Amino acid sequence: MKKLNYRLVIFILATIFGIAFTIPSFLGKNPKVNLGLDLQGGMYLVLGVKSEEAVKNKIKSIASAIKYLSDKKDLFIDKLKTSNNALSFELIDKDDAPKMDAALKKIRGIEIKKIPEKESVIYKIALTKETITKTKEDAIKQAIQTIRSRLDAFGLAEPSVTQQGKDKIVVELPGIKTQKEKNNIKKLISSAAHLELYLVDNEHRVTNPKDAAKYGDIMLPDKNNPKRMWLLKTPLVLDGSMITDATVGFTQKTNQPAIFFTLNSQGAAIFGDVTGKNVGKQLAIVVDNKVYSAPTIQERIGGGSGQITVGSTDEAHILAIALRSGSLPAPVVLLEQRSVGASLGADSIRKSMIALISGFIIVVIFMAWYYGFSGIIADIALVTNLFLITAVMALFGATLTLPGMAGIVLTVGMSVDANVIINERIRELIREGKSIKLAIEGGYKNAMSAILDSNITTLIAAIALFAYGTGTIKGFALTMAIGILASMLTAILGTHGIWQYIIAGNKKLTPKSFGMKA
Repeated sequence: MKKLNYRLVIFILATIFGIAFTIPSFLGKNPKVNLGLDLQGGMYLVLGVKSEEAVKNKIKSIASAIKYLSDKKDLFIDKLKTSNNALSFELIDKDDAPKMDAALKKIRGIEIKKIPEKESVIYKIALTKETITKTKEDAIKQAIQTIRSRLDAFGLAEPSVTQQGKDKIVVELPGIKTQKEKNNIKKLISSAAHLELYLVDNEHRVTNPKDAAKYGDIMLPDKNNPKRMWLLKTPLVLDGSMITDATVGFTQKTNQPAIFFTLNSQGAAIFGDVTGKNVGKQLAIVVDNKVYSAPTIQERIGGGSGQITVGSTDEAHILAIALRSGSLPAPVVLLEQRSVGASLGADSIRKSMIALISGFIIVVIFMAWYYGFSGIIADIALVTNLFLITAVMALFGATLTLPGMAGIVLTVGMSVDANVIINERIRELIREGKSIKLAIEGGYKNAMSAILDSNITTLIAAIALFAYGTGTIKGFALTMAIGILASMLTAILGTHGIWQYIIAGNKKLTPKSFGMKA
């Protein structure tokens, strides 16, 4: 009974796998390799993140939490004011200080200073330096995740969103060509989508925003009428961090486009408590510091849901995606915008393909000429290697960039490197008088350590480039890493299996089979 040639079986299966998942890519069907910005054109954006605003938003959230906790525990507070990274309030009854201290202990990352008065206690709360630093760092990370989520929800294929420096984000969007697409994308990315709910202050009449602070209020413009200003009570009731879903629909009475949002359990509880205690008052729905609507509370609203009326379905669609994906923790500003034309991509593809094909042909001819029959076997492994690279990238939906194509060209040369080492070892053993069979087995055994060492060190370098590099470097590292793994499978395991099959079939082999003179 013949021993199973598992090496050859694995090689054949790998070849079938490579061909099966490569053909759809050439036919433009799924799974296919996505082309990067430098190959198919699109948008290139550099965004700046105003991380200081994230600190302000955190303070506003803490103020809202303190207001909610004090109302829930019947602790009466007054003069609740916020600044850039601090807030202050007065606890009316100083006997309630222990209860307030216990409530404030639940809030992390703050420093508390108490100033006793005759009947009351003044609390001054500031963020710690560590909290401020971490909030700014988290703002960048959250902005990257939020922007990526929005672009994915918008239906874009393989957007690239990466950090550049300490406070910049680079966004690459392949395939974006029309002006309408560009405008919608910029709106989607730059929209903070920071939803806030405030109670409207109808008790005071204020025309100057500076005077609003006297009553602990703020003034914000109306979305549809910028000249109209709304006087809103602070702190806010709740914010968009508590949103779990946002869908586009139409209002029943006016049939206007609207966004219907749902809150999580904490948000629903706060929403229910506030609406229950403020029946007959107006509740302002604010998005990005503009009042979209201010309906009157008719009754306690349970279930934690609400709606925002907007001007058009396109605006509703973009805003709903932004709300669903989460608000940006800090505003982003467009620092640089470039459009990459498809003609540049087509020219890059053409030149890269010329380099790839010419390099492939030269390597194939050289191996067959210099190593004879063993060179042809190496060429078969090379073809399978290219199929495997394309197949793996298509299967995982990877993006092929211009540096990625350079990685493939480099892999063409590297993939036959292992066979060069093996063939030279086999030649040495034949010169020493070993039989062809023993020379082949000895050649693979003796060359293995050198091949593994060189490939593993190169693979480590590729992984490091992928982990710490930016978009274009990642593309090069990805194709190089896949190519190295594929070459170890094809050039070492595959060619060894072919030789074992040939020897088992009692095929006559001579030194000429390895490019040697008889």
